[in-house]
Amino acid sequence: MIKELQLRVLPDVAFVEDQLKSFAAKEVGVSIDRIGGVVVAKRSIDARQRTVYVNLKLVVYVDEQPSSSPIVRPIDYKPLPPTAQQAVVVGMGPGGLFAALRLIELGVRPIIVERGKPVRERSIDIARISREGVVEPDSNYCFGEGGAGAFSDGKLYTRSKKRGSVDRILNIFHQHGASHDILVDAHPHIGSDKLPRVIEAMRNTILRCGGEVHFGTRVTGLVVENGSVVGVECSTGERYDGAVILATGHSARDIYEMLLRQRVAIEAKGIAVGVRLEHPQRLIDQIQYHSRNGRGAYLPAAEYSFVTQVDGRGVYSFCMCPGGVVVPAASGPEQLVVNGMSASGRNSRWANSGMVVEVRPEDVPGYSPDDALCVMRFQQQLERRCYEAAGRTQRAGAQRMVDFVEGRNSVDLPPSSYPAGLQPSRLDMWLPAFIGKRLRKGFKVFGNSARGFLTNDAIVIGVETRTSSPVRIPRDVESMHHIAIGGLYPCGEGAGYAGGIVSAAIDGERCAEALVAELTR
Repeated sequence: MIKELQLRVLPDVAFVEDQLKSFAAKEVGVSIDRIGGVVVAKRSIDARQRTVYVNLKLVVYVDEQPSSSPIVRPIDYKPLPPTAQQAVVVGMGPGGLFAALRLIELGVRPIIVERGKPVRERSIDIARISREGVVEPDSNYCFGEGGAGAFSDGKLYTRSKKRGSVDRILNIFHQHGASHDILVDAHPHIGSDKLPRVIEAMRNTILRCGGEVHFGTRVTGLVVENGSVVGVECSTGERYDGAVILATGHSARDIYEMLLRQRVAIEAKGIAVGVRLEHPQRLIDQIQYHSRNGRGAYLPAAEYSFVTQVDGRGVYSFCMCPGGVVVPAASGPEQLVVNGMSASGRNSRWANSGMVVEVRPEDVPGYSPDDALCVMRFQQQLERRCYEAAGRTQRAGAQRMVDFVEGRNSVDLPPSSYPAGLQPSRLDMWLPAFIGKRLRKGFKVFGNSARGFLTNDAIVIGVETRTSSPVRIPRDVESMHHIAIGGLYPCGEGAGYAGGIVSAAIDGERCAEALVAELTR
């Protein structure tokens, strides 16, 4: 007999197998020795009240053993015949990887061109940013196999549930080596320490099925014939033929400039800009779990999410990393950009989050509706200003949180996870006024709603600009075609249609489906 239960239990029951099994037996009304297995299908933490509970969906097996997990649904990727049609996938982040895997399912051979290096080699170049201040333009936190998400936490939570199956995406990650917990947790997370091997396994599936992967291959132009894209030209001198899924991520500024030169329609899009805010994780645990003892023995590192409106613009937390570190995320020379990441254990001493202000194209100085790259240039100018303020190094400027709100110098800084080093800086003075003023007001609001959150034990680190693409490549919603040109399928974050790993993966699958539908038409 198999029974499904919806339970609300204390953490010491939810996270201790014997306790959970005993609790389930009582709920079902049988002795514990009749319980053959208990599978957690869904799990979420409810910390809204002083007593913290865990909500569970359980599958309980009575008088029988579970033959397999009821929530695991692997996909059978079959090798393609030599005669299969091919398509080009530009970029190997989640949008490109999932587009390629979906193409294989649908019988089309993906040819992936990726400007950066394999994910393991990327880690060497990423370490040099902190150690030597050297940014390799094609291999960094933004570029290379796995995309920006590979070394910035691997969070898989998304609200984009209308576009496709989130469970399907999570199952594909699990099939390639991610923990079973990502199928269960309300806020699933792989971790930057484990994600590289998952990405490598995906690459191996693509290669095993007959796809191709070309690293160190930067696209420099689209090949257009009779009004349609029929391939790409690359920095290596190679040309790869086929309809093109363009999944280059939110930081491929040279691609936007190339599209503009080739008269492909693009338009400016709003972004969010601000700082990376870092607290001691113990303080966040105490605040979120309503306990001076913090998380205790069973609960995970606490997360938070804040949002408010200030002077007509959203101010909110972004990409919150419990038990994480702040990292230098520049993708080229003379830039200073910060981001956050966590390992799978989320066990560092710090919690960090982007704290950002909504920026619409019309907010940008000198905005013109005819200037598709105005928001991108605003990003570039701010990152350059941050780099100059840091003495042309990756030692980021930082300010204690209360000092930032009250507009005063921080004479010293608390310990930080940021590996390239910090230096005191008046972020409140050099951030654009329309951003800095809203952030200060937003921090006051957040401090009022969470006692202890607004503290000088926290620091703001500048600058966070890579929240999303500053450009949208318009496309027809039904066919997914670019409105101005056939054979081109703008995809994921870089095209302005996703905001994170899972939503980019879903969009990659949709683009692959649209491309194959057009081929079969």
